[in-house]
Amino acid sequence: MARAHWGCCPWLVLLCACAWGHPKPADLGGQDVRNCSTNPPYLPVTVVNTTVSLTALRQQMQTQNLSAYIIPDTDAHMNEYIGQHDERRAWITGFTGSAGTAVVTMKKAAVWTDSRYWTQAERQMDCNWELHKEDTWESYNLALQGSNRQLVSITTNLVDLVWGSERPPVPNQPIYALQEAFTGSTWQEKVSGVRSQMQKHQKAPTAVLLSALEETAWLFNLRASDIPYNPFFYSYTLLTDSSIRLFANKSRFSSETLSYLNSSCTGPMCVQIEDYSQVRDSIQAYALGDVRIWIGTSYTMYGIYEVIPKEKLVTDTYSPVMMTKAVKNSKEQALLKASHVRDAVAVIRYLVWLEKNVPKGTVDEFSGAELVDKFRGEEQFSSGPSFETISASGLNAALAHYSPTKELNRKLSSDEMYLLDSGGQYWDGTTDITRTVHWGTPSAFQKEAYTRVLIGNIDLSRLIFPAATSGRMVEAFARRALWDAGLNYGHGTGHGIGNFLCVHEWPVGFQSNNIAMAKGMFTSIEPGYYKDGEFGIRLEDVALVVEAKTKYPGSYLTFEVVSFVPYDRNLIDVSLLSPEHLQYLNRYYQTIREKVGPELQRRQLLEEFKWLQQHTEPLAARAPDTASWASVLVVSTLAILGWSV
Repeated sequence: MARAHWGCCPWLVLLCACAWGHPKPADLGGQDVRNCSTNPPYLPVTVVNTTVSLTALRQQMQTQNLSAYIIPDTDAHMNEYIGQHDERRAWITGFTGSAGTAVVTMKKAAVWTDSRYWTQAERQMDCNWELHKEDTWESYNLALQGSNRQLVSITTNLVDLVWGSERPPVPNQPIYALQEAFTGSTWQEKVSGVRSQMQKHQKAPTAVLLSALEETAWLFNLRASDIPYNPFFYSYTLLTDSSIRLFANKSRFSSETLSYLNSSCTGPMCVQIEDYSQVRDSIQAYALGDVRIWIGTSYTMYGIYEVIPKEKLVTDTYSPVMMTKAVKNSKEQALLKASHVRDAVAVIRYLVWLEKNVPKGTVDEFSGAELVDKFRGEEQFSSGPSFETISASGLNAALAHYSPTKELNRKLSSDEMYLLDSGGQYWDGTTDITRTVHWGTPSAFQKEAYTRVLIGNIDLSRLIFPAATSGRMVEAFARRALWDAGLNYGHGTGHGIGNFLCVHEWPVGFQSNNIAMAKGMFTSIEPGYYKDGEFGIRLEDVALVVEAKTKYPGSYLTFEVVSFVPYDRNLIDVSLLSPEHLQYLNRYYQTIREKVGPELQRRQLLEEFKWLQQHTEPLAARAPDTASWASVLVVSTLAILGWSV
């Protein structure tokens, strides 16, 4: 998702005119949500009472002579997932969705979030808060032009003052180095590569400032567990042409890790560990010299780079580390592929278990999510889930980013569709896969919608396109089959993915602010369809960008899917599939057999192996009733030929 970068702590603004007021309640499909129009208001049990915390925050605002206070959904490093220590917006509002900005004035308070989280916000916020159903709250300075109001930053975080002793502590688990077997290059090779880019840059920067936690983790092949689902640690890096300064808590490094970083020396390949809290002062001191500091603005907070004089600032949207990390070398590609084979074993084990247990009526969304996480945890090199598992049955699946809790969940039923979006962190790679299934008799519309989503997945996965094409230029191929029937979905079509890093790794993907596709990138492909109050469908695979073989010479690319779990045959309307779609599916199923089958056999998972064989049988075409038997024969023959190629 796109993020602003105004400051390292919550932003402060004297607001211009805004459209305040509680919007009219939307049709939320019978969900248990607040109703602020009644007297007294109706508040579900999931709502958090924020009256006391809001009063305390406004008192702090008065001491700072502020008219309004802006509380973002992120931390000082623009992380998608943030540690409990930094969950300021969630604590002050009660709303725990991953996207949304809160604004508090002396009399009103509001949250802006996108359509994925509207229902969740209505379930969690009390009537102190207005919900504004807009995609983003951005361009603060632009909104203030021509007024007597200004945007200012302060180093003291007012929410932290109100939070007080209840605020969770800063993590202090060890920071460790990955084994060489799980890295694509040594940290010395990576540092040399970045310095080479500095030398070739037309503005000749003398330093690169890294603010995103994944940048420092990737550069030094270091990992920790400060951030939920992401193996990162709080840090900054200032890499100059002659020194390396890593800002972190030094007490968390073992003697072996310090030796690994050559931290006892001061040469150009020695990593000097400095205190995390000193990064702003250190950068300000470095900027006093004859220097030029290169930053990626998408992940650098204004509160950090505001101390750098503009004439000494070299800016790009993404840092050289972020750009380099996006393209995996051959070893990194092999590692990521291997992690997806083991991940497929875990998901297949879960799907087999569901087929046996859902008809008993003993499985709910939460227990299911726990089980698939358990199966992943039993895989070699596992390091936990890569995000909170989305385990959604029936109408809950219509909420694209719904996750159950122990207290609030729905039973899985053979009469409903079930959507599972889940992933794992492994030392050799990060995974993310979505499958939607139905164990009973789906409606004709459910089958059509599912099949059109599947067609969209296939159409984009098998697409051949010119090198350096933006993902945004080809994204519509995933939607075309849905558009043909007047259907659509409201989320992005895909995102990059890392090697034991971010499950949503920028800048790869299909949005307008993603970079052009290049050989060696990994991206998800995940079209969907959501029928409010009834069901949801999403089919997500991870794919590697590879060179395409074309009839004539040229530089063209395509995708190689590395997720290896079959789709639900019960939901596929084969009559909607073209011969090309059938050929692609059957080849994909053959690949699944070749990749995952031997692993199931090796581990004596014979029931799962039998299930896999059954669910990857070649699909044969079934023509509509009005088609001739000759047409059926031709299409079926093509499908069978596709299987044997």
